[in-house]
Amino acid sequence: MTQPTGQRPAHIAMFNIAASGHVHPGLEVVRELVARGHRVTYAIPESFAELVASTGAEPKIYDSSLPVDQDPDAWGSELIDHLELFLDNAVHSLPQMAAAYEGDEPDFVLYDSTVYAGRVLAERWGVPCVQLSTHMVAWEGYEEEVAGPLFDAVKESPKGKEYYRRFTDWLTGNGIATDPDSFAGRPGRSLALIPRAMQPNADRVDTSVYTFTGTCQDDRTHQGTWERPAGAEKVLLISLGSAFTKKPAFYRECIKAFGDLPGWHVVLQIGKHVEVTELGAIPANFEVSSWVPQLAILQQADAFVTHAGMGGSKEGLACGVPMVAVPQAADQPGNAAVLEGLGVARHVPMEEATADTLREAVLALVADPAVAERCAALKAEVTSEGGAPYAADLIEAELKASR
Repeated sequence: MTQPTGQRPAHIAMFNIAASGHVHPGLEVVRELVARGHRVTYAIPESFAELVASTGAEPKIYDSSLPVDQDPDAWGSELIDHLELFLDNAVHSLPQMAAAYEGDEPDFVLYDSTVYAGRVLAERWGVPCVQLSTHMVAWEGYEEEVAGPLFDAVKESPKGKEYYRRFTDWLTGNGIATDPDSFAGRPGRSLALIPRAMQPNADRVDTSVYTFTGTCQDDRTHQGTWERPAGAEKVLLISLGSAFTKKPAFYRECIKAFGDLPGWHVVLQIGKHVEVTELGAIPANFEVSSWVPQLAILQQADAFVTHAGMGGSKEGLACGVPMVAVPQAADQPGNAAVLEGLGVARHVPMEEATADTLREAVLALVADPAVAERCAALKAEVTSEGGAPYAADLIEAELKASR
């Protein structure tokens, strides 16, 4: 993509939460904007400040109320639990963010789809804003086909009624008349930092609002490197991401499934809420860690057992690796269904993820030439999408139109 000409540098403010799956997808976009001469400030909790600063952006630190570093159980088990946490964080963080930018208001706002305060501040300052979506977006008919069945029951529950009352009062108190569902789910302009292939009903997405930029893959050298062991005929990565990782029984099934499997080397990431001692004897062909450099391993892997978060799904496609998707929560079941529909994955619900099922799924995927062909085709497709330069072009176009 070519850089638009005649663009005057601007102060662009980015707002995000402290979660890898929300920060990493947009880092290269921020780096690209800085390289083009823009001043980018970035509202983020302290735990991600150093990573953000590595792009050339200026961190503006705020304290988050989200339980990102706590036990996964702190997120709750129902949809309303998650909704309440993001609203609580918006109410909690808005005064901090406003204070951080007092006297340093930006010309333009970028905000992660979970950071409602970023959009509120853009409206307060009277500056244009663009949402950065790290997940699938709404399509024409989405409310009737998906949101309605999900949210109708929530809206009738006591907790749901209180949530909508609080959200409405918070928006009204900030001078915004939009209803909570439209405010959270229907942005005025959005860049979806995902491959178009990962979007259900992509032909029904309003392209005047949403633009797919493809995977804006960031440089992960700061996470370290990984070398394929000599003699490993096949490499399998097993990871449930960074949030919903407290699954010792699942990890034991994985060990049972792939332990000492001839020719296979297995990398198992277990997160920080499970101890290796909970897993029993570790087979010689396993390396187990609380955290691994996922992208570096995927670039050399032959198969991937994943929770089907959008980050892992995108990386699996970009690396051309067949996947067994074992979703945990949020958008993961939908992503798993998309991956299976693309012909590059097998969707295995957690309750069915036994050792026999997991082993059969991995071996069948790796042995199927049709799967290998689809993986290669989608890898090429993902590689050809615009990525960070295209996203920066689109942001600059919006900025130019507002001046």
